[in-house]
Amino acid sequence: MPLPPRWLRRLLLAPVVVVLAFLVVTTLPVWALLAAAASPLVPGRLRPLRLLWIGCFYLVWDAAALLSLFVLWVVSGFGWRTRSPAFQRAHYVLAGWFLRVLFWQARWTLRLRIDVVGTDPDTALPGRPELVLCRHAGPGDSFILIHGLVNWFNREPRIVLKDSLQWDPAIDVLLNRLPNRFIAPTPERGEETVRQVGHLATGLDDNDAFVIFPEGGNFTPKRRLRAIARLRSLGLERMALRAERMRHVLAPQPGGMLAALDAAPDAGVIFVAHTGLDRLLTVADVWRELPMDKRIVMRFWSVPPEDVPTGRQERIDWLFDWWARIDAWIAANR
Repeated sequence: MPLPPRWLRRLLLAPVVVVLAFLVVTTLPVWALLAAAASPLVPGRLRPLRLLWIGCFYLVWDAAALLSLFVLWVVSGFGWRTRSPAFQRAHYVLAGWFLRVLFWQARWTLRLRIDVVGTDPDTALPGRPELVLCRHAGPGDSFILIHGLVNWFNREPRIVLKDSLQWDPAIDVLLNRLPNRFIAPTPERGEETVRQVGHLATGLDDNDAFVIFPEGGNFTPKRRLRAIARLRSLGLERMALRAERMRHVLAPQPGGMLAALDAAPDAGVIFVAHTGLDRLLTVADVWRELPMDKRIVMRFWSVPPEDVPTGRQERIDWLFDWWARIDAWIAANR
Protein backbone atom coordinates (compact mmCIF):
# COMPACT_ATOMS: atom_id res chain seq x y z
CA MET A 1 0.00 0.00 0.00
CA PRO A 2 1.51 3.40 -0.97
CA LEU A 3 2.37 5.73 1.87
CA PRO A 4 0.08 8.79 2.14
CA PRO A 5 1.73 12.23 1.83
CA ARG A 6 3.16 13.70 5.03
CA TRP A 7 0.46 16.34 5.50
CA LEU A 8 -2.24 13.67 5.36
CA ARG A 9 -0.38 11.46 7.84
CA ARG A 10 -0.17 14.41 10.27
CA LEU A 11 -3.84 15.37 9.89
CA LEU A 12 -5.27 11.85 9.85
CA LEU A 13 -3.05 9.07 11.25
CA ALA A 14 -1.65 10.89 14.29
CA PRO A 15 -5.04 12.09 15.65
CA VAL A 16 -6.56 8.64 14.99
CA VAL A 17 -3.88 7.03 17.20
CA VAL A 18 -4.52 9.48 20.04
CA VAL A 19 -8.32 9.00 19.86
CA LEU A 20 -7.98 5.24 19.58
CA ALA A 21 -5.68 5.14 22.62
CA PHE A 22 -8.27 7.09 24.62
CA LEU A 23 -11.07 4.74 23.56
CA VAL A 24 -9.05 1.62 24.37
CA VAL A 25 -8.06 2.91 27.82
CA THR A 26 -11.63 3.86 28.72
CA THR A 27 -12.97 0.45 27.63
CA LEU A 28 -10.00 -1.60 28.90
CA PRO A 29 -11.97 -3.42 31.65
CA VAL A 30 -14.28 -4.92 29.01
CA TRP A 31 -11.38 -6.10 26.86
CA ALA A 32 -9.58 -7.45 29.94
CA LEU A 33 -12.62 -9.52 30.94
CA LEU A 34 -12.88 -10.97 27.42
CA ALA A 35 -9.15 -11.78 27.33
CA ALA A 36 -9.31 -13.37 30.80
CA ALA A 37 -12.25 -15.53 29.69
CA ALA A 38 -10.30 -16.66 26.63
CA SER A 39 -7.06 -17.38 28.52
CA PRO A 40 -8.00 -20.91 29.75
CA LEU A 41 -8.78 -21.88 26.16
CA VAL A 42 -5.34 -20.91 24.85
CA PRO A 43 -2.00 -22.62 25.62
CA GLY A 44 0.51 -20.59 27.62
CA ARG A 45 0.36 -18.45 30.73
CA LEU A 46 -2.42 -15.85 30.27
CA ARG A 47 -1.43 -15.38 26.65
CA PRO A 48 -4.49 -13.35 25.52
CA LEU A 49 -4.14 -11.02 28.52
CA ARG A 50 -0.46 -10.49 27.83
CA LEU A 51 -1.10 -9.80 24.17
CA LEU A 52 -3.89 -7.37 25.06
CA TRP A 53 -1.62 -5.56 27.51
CA ILE A 54 1.23 -5.32 24.99
CA GLY A 55 -1.06 -3.90 22.31
CA CYS A 56 -2.72 -1.41 24.66
CA PHE A 57 0.58 -0.31 26.12
CA TYR A 58 2.14 0.29 22.71
CA LEU A 59 -0.90 2.24 21.54
CA VAL A 60 -0.85 4.47 24.65
CA TRP A 61 2.95 4.79 24.37
CA ASP A 62 2.59 5.92 20.75
CA ALA A 63 -0.15 8.42 21.66
CA ALA A 64 1.85 9.84 24.59
CA ALA A 65 4.87 10.27 22.32
CA LEU A 66 2.74 12.12 19.76
CA LEU A 67 1.34 14.48 22.39
CA SER A 68 4.86 15.17 23.72
CA LEU A 69 6.10 15.84 20.21
CA PHE A 70 3.17 18.21 19.64
CA VAL A 71 4.18 20.16 22.78
CA LEU A 72 7.77 20.38 21.51
CA TRP A 73 6.49 21.59 18.15
CA VAL A 74 4.47 24.38 19.83
CA VAL A 75 7.35 25.39 22.14
CA SER A 76 9.74 25.50 19.17
CA GLY A 77 7.62 28.23 17.59
CA PHE A 78 5.22 25.90 15.78
CA GLY A 79 8.13 24.08 14.17
CA TRP A 80 10.25 27.13 13.39
CA ARG A 81 13.21 26.05 15.57
CA THR A 82 12.92 22.26 15.52
CA ARG A 83 16.19 22.04 13.55
CA SER A 84 18.13 24.15 16.06
CA PRO A 85 20.75 22.28 18.17
CA ALA A 86 18.76 22.78 21.40
CA PHE A 87 15.56 21.32 20.01
CA GLN A 88 17.40 18.54 18.20
CA ARG A 89 18.91 17.57 21.55
CA ALA A 90 15.48 17.81 23.19
CA HIS A 91 14.11 15.33 20.65
CA TYR A 92 16.96 12.88 21.34
CA VAL A 93 16.32 13.17 25.09
CA LEU A 94 12.61 12.56 24.52
CA ALA A 95 13.37 9.54 22.33
CA GLY A 96 15.68 8.13 25.00
CA TRP A 97 13.06 8.52 27.71
CA PHE A 98 10.32 6.82 25.69
CA LEU A 99 12.65 3.97 24.73
CA ARG A 100 13.56 3.44 28.40
CA VAL A 101 9.85 3.21 29.24
CA LEU A 102 9.24 0.80 26.35
CA PHE A 103 12.02 -1.58 27.39
CA TRP A 104 11.12 -1.34 31.07
CA GLN A 105 7.69 -2.60 30.07
CA ALA A 106 9.17 -5.30 27.82
CA ARG A 107 11.31 -6.59 30.70
CA TRP A 108 8.21 -6.78 32.93
CA THR A 109 5.65 -8.15 30.45
CA LEU A 110 7.81 -10.37 28.24
CA ARG A 111 10.61 -11.06 30.72
CA LEU A 112 13.02 -9.73 28.12
CA ARG A 113 16.71 -9.41 29.00
CA ILE A 114 19.35 -7.70 26.85
CA ASP A 115 23.06 -8.39 27.32
CA VAL A 116 25.85 -6.58 25.46
CA VAL A 117 29.22 -8.19 24.80
CA GLY A 118 32.26 -6.96 22.92
CA THR A 119 33.56 -3.44 22.42
CA ASP A 120 30.77 -0.89 22.63
CA PRO A 121 30.75 2.60 21.05
CA ASP A 122 31.43 4.20 24.45
CA THR A 123 34.85 2.64 24.91
CA ALA A 124 35.94 1.85 21.35
CA LEU A 125 36.64 5.32 19.99
CA PRO A 126 35.42 7.92 22.49
CA GLY A 127 35.02 11.39 21.04
CA ARG A 128 34.76 10.17 17.43
CA PRO A 129 31.76 9.44 15.22
CA GLU A 130 30.82 5.85 14.45
CA LEU A 131 29.28 4.06 11.49
CA VAL A 132 27.13 1.27 12.94
CA LEU A 133 26.38 -1.67 10.64
CA CYS A 134 23.85 -4.11 12.10
CA ARG A 135 22.27 -7.37 11.02
CA HIS A 136 18.48 -7.25 10.73
CA ALA A 137 16.40 -10.12 12.12
CA GLY A 138 13.32 -10.37 14.27
CA PRO A 139 10.84 -7.78 15.53
CA GLY A 140 12.22 -4.86 17.45
CA ASP A 141 15.96 -5.30 16.84
CA SER A 142 16.23 -1.75 15.49
CA PHE A 143 14.44 -0.48 18.62
CA ILE A 144 16.93 -2.36 20.80
CA LEU A 145 19.93 -0.98 18.92
CA ILE A 146 18.73 2.63 19.03
CA HIS A 147 17.80 2.23 22.71
CA GLY A 148 21.36 1.09 23.39
CA LEU A 149 23.00 3.87 21.40
CA VAL A 150 20.90 6.63 22.98
CA ASN A 151 20.55 5.44 26.57
CA TRP A 152 23.67 3.36 27.22
CA PHE A 153 26.28 5.06 25.05
CA ASN A 154 24.91 8.63 24.84
CA ARG A 155 25.07 8.70 21.05
CA GLU A 156 22.82 10.64 18.68
CA PRO A 157 21.86 8.20 15.92
CA ARG A 158 21.31 9.04 12.27
CA ILE A 159 19.36 6.12 10.87
CA VAL A 160 18.62 4.73 7.42
CA LEU A 161 15.14 3.14 7.56
CA LYS A 162 12.47 1.71 5.31
CA ASP A 163 9.86 4.28 4.34
CA SER A 164 7.04 1.90 5.41
CA LEU A 165 7.95 2.57 9.07
CA GLN A 166 6.31 5.97 8.64
CA TRP A 167 2.96 4.23 9.02
CA ASP A 168 3.70 4.44 12.76
CA PRO A 169 2.84 8.09 13.52
CA ALA A 170 5.24 8.54 16.46
CA ILE A 171 8.18 7.13 14.50
CA ASP A 172 7.12 9.22 11.51
CA VAL A 173 6.97 12.53 13.41
CA LEU A 174 10.03 12.03 15.63
CA LEU A 175 12.47 10.64 13.09
CA ASN A 176 11.50 13.11 10.37
CA ARG A 177 12.46 15.94 12.74
CA LEU A 178 15.92 14.43 13.27
CA PRO A 179 18.63 13.72 10.66
CA ASN A 180 17.40 10.38 9.35
CA ARG A 181 16.45 8.99 5.94
CA PHE A 182 13.42 6.90 5.07
CA ILE A 183 14.26 4.89 1.98
CA ALA A 184 12.02 3.05 -0.49
CA PRO A 185 14.09 -0.10 -1.16
CA THR A 186 13.56 -0.46 -4.91
CA PRO A 187 16.30 -1.36 -7.41
CA GLU A 188 15.34 1.46 -9.80
CA ARG A 189 16.10 4.04 -7.07
CA GLY A 190 19.47 2.52 -6.19
CA GLU A 191 21.64 5.49 -7.17
CA GLU A 192 19.33 7.99 -5.49
CA THR A 193 19.32 5.88 -2.32
CA VAL A 194 23.10 5.77 -2.22
CA ARG A 195 23.25 9.53 -2.73
CA GLN A 196 20.86 10.10 0.19
CA VAL A 197 22.85 7.77 2.44
CA GLY A 198 26.06 9.65 1.65
CA HIS A 199 24.37 12.97 2.35
CA LEU A 200 23.12 11.70 5.73
CA ALA A 201 26.61 10.52 6.73
CA THR A 202 28.17 13.91 5.95
CA GLY A 203 29.17 16.14 8.85
CA LEU A 204 29.04 13.60 11.70
CA ASP A 205 30.25 15.02 15.01
CA ASP A 206 31.90 13.36 18.00
CA ASN A 207 28.75 11.85 19.54
CA ASP A 208 26.94 10.85 16.34
CA ALA A 209 26.30 7.25 15.30
CA PHE A 210 25.30 6.63 11.70
CA VAL A 211 23.14 3.46 11.65
CA ILE A 212 22.52 1.30 8.61
CA PHE A 213 21.25 -2.25 8.07
CA PRO A 214 23.19 -3.48 5.00
CA GLU A 215 20.89 -6.46 4.43
CA GLY A 216 18.03 -4.10 3.56
CA GLY A 217 15.39 -6.06 5.49
CA ASN A 218 14.73 -8.66 8.16
CA PHE A 219 16.29 -12.06 7.58
CA THR A 220 14.01 -14.83 6.33
CA PRO A 221 15.03 -17.98 4.43
CA LYS A 222 13.14 -16.80 1.34
CA ARG A 223 14.81 -13.39 1.37
CA ARG A 224 18.18 -15.09 1.71
CA LEU A 225 17.54 -17.09 -1.46
CA ARG A 226 16.29 -13.98 -3.29
CA ALA A 227 19.42 -12.06 -2.30
CA ILE A 228 21.61 -14.86 -3.66
CA ALA A 229 19.60 -14.99 -6.89
CA ARG A 230 19.92 -11.21 -7.26
CA LEU A 231 23.72 -11.43 -7.02
CA ARG A 232 23.73 -14.07 -9.74
CA SER A 233 21.44 -11.98 -11.94
CA LEU A 234 23.99 -9.15 -11.68
CA GLY A 235 26.80 -11.51 -12.73
CA LEU A 236 28.38 -11.51 -9.25
CA GLU A 237 28.91 -15.24 -9.01
CA ARG A 238 31.75 -15.04 -6.46
CA MET A 239 29.62 -12.96 -4.11
CA ALA A 240 26.67 -15.34 -4.63
CA LEU A 241 28.83 -18.29 -3.62
CA ARG A 242 29.95 -16.42 -0.49
CA ALA A 243 26.34 -15.58 0.33
CA GLU A 244 25.36 -19.26 -0.02
CA ARG A 245 27.86 -20.17 2.69
CA MET A 246 26.19 -17.75 5.12
CA ARG A 247 23.14 -19.47 6.60
CA HIS A 248 21.83 -16.96 9.15
CA VAL A 249 22.19 -13.58 7.40
CA LEU A 250 21.27 -12.02 4.08
CA ALA A 251 23.95 -11.03 1.61
CA PRO A 252 24.86 -7.43 2.52
CA GLN A 253 24.26 -4.67 -0.02
CA PRO A 254 27.44 -2.57 -0.03
CA GLY A 255 26.20 0.64 -1.70
CA GLY A 256 25.08 2.40 1.48
CA MET A 257 28.21 1.43 3.40
CA LEU A 258 30.48 2.64 0.58
CA ALA A 259 28.69 6.00 0.46
CA ALA A 260 28.88 6.39 4.24
CA LEU A 261 32.60 5.55 4.36
CA ASP A 262 33.32 8.09 1.62
CA ALA A 263 31.28 10.76 3.42
CA ALA A 264 32.78 10.08 6.88
CA PRO A 265 36.39 8.92 6.39
CA ASP A 266 37.34 9.76 10.00
CA ALA A 267 34.60 7.64 11.56
CA GLY A 268 35.18 4.30 13.18
CA VAL A 269 33.02 1.32 12.24
CA ILE A 270 30.97 -0.79 14.65
CA PHE A 271 29.57 -4.13 13.49
CA VAL A 272 26.60 -5.45 15.47
CA ALA A 273 25.16 -8.95 15.64
CA HIS A 274 22.45 -10.28 17.92
CA THR A 275 20.65 -13.48 18.79
CA GLY A 276 17.43 -14.16 20.64
CA LEU A 277 14.91 -12.95 18.07
CA ASP A 278 15.92 -15.30 15.26
CA ARG A 279 12.87 -17.57 15.50
CA LEU A 280 10.40 -14.68 15.43
CA LEU A 281 9.93 -14.31 11.69
CA THR A 282 6.13 -14.06 11.44
CA VAL A 283 3.15 -12.95 13.54
CA ALA A 284 2.43 -16.65 14.16
CA ASP A 285 5.98 -17.05 15.54
CA VAL A 286 5.48 -14.15 17.95
CA TRP A 287 2.15 -15.60 19.10
CA ARG A 288 3.75 -19.03 19.64
CA GLU A 289 6.62 -17.59 21.68
CA LEU A 290 4.49 -15.53 24.09
CA PRO A 291 5.35 -15.13 26.93
CA MET A 292 8.84 -14.81 25.52
CA ASP A 293 11.32 -15.25 28.42
CA LYS A 294 13.97 -14.08 25.97
CA ARG A 295 17.62 -13.32 26.52
CA ILE A 296 18.89 -11.17 23.66
CA VAL A 297 22.65 -10.98 23.24
CA MET A 298 24.14 -8.11 21.23
CA ARG A 299 27.73 -8.45 20.07
CA PHE A 300 29.74 -5.35 19.09
CA TRP A 301 32.99 -5.33 17.13
CA SER A 302 34.92 -2.10 16.69
CA VAL A 303 37.16 -1.19 13.75
CA PRO A 304 39.21 2.04 13.92
CA PRO A 305 39.18 4.21 10.78
CA GLU A 306 42.81 3.45 9.97
CA ASP A 307 41.96 -0.26 9.62
CA VAL A 308 39.16 0.31 7.10
CA PRO A 309 40.22 -0.61 3.52
CA THR A 310 40.40 2.24 1.02
CA GLY A 311 39.62 0.61 -2.34
CA ARG A 312 36.04 0.00 -3.46
CA GLN A 313 36.39 -3.74 -4.13
CA GLU A 314 38.50 -4.17 -1.00
CA ARG A 315 35.73 -2.57 1.04
CA ILE A 316 33.09 -4.82 -0.52
CA ASP A 317 35.18 -7.92 0.25
CA TRP A 318 35.77 -6.58 3.75
CA LEU A 319 32.00 -6.18 4.31
CA PHE A 320 31.37 -9.75 3.16
CA ASP A 321 34.21 -10.96 5.42
CA TRP A 322 32.57 -9.28 8.39
CA TRP A 323 29.14 -10.64 7.47
CA ALA A 324 30.62 -14.15 7.32
CA ARG A 325 32.07 -13.55 10.79
CA ILE A 326 28.66 -12.38 12.05
CA ASP A 327 27.05 -15.47 10.50
CA ALA A 328 29.53 -17.74 12.31
CA TRP A 329 28.92 -15.93 15.61
CA ILE A 330 25.15 -16.36 15.23
CA ALA A 331 25.56 -20.06 14.46
CA ALA A 332 27.61 -20.48 17.65
CA ASN A 333 25.36 -18.40 19.91
CA ARG A 334 21.76 -18.64 18.72
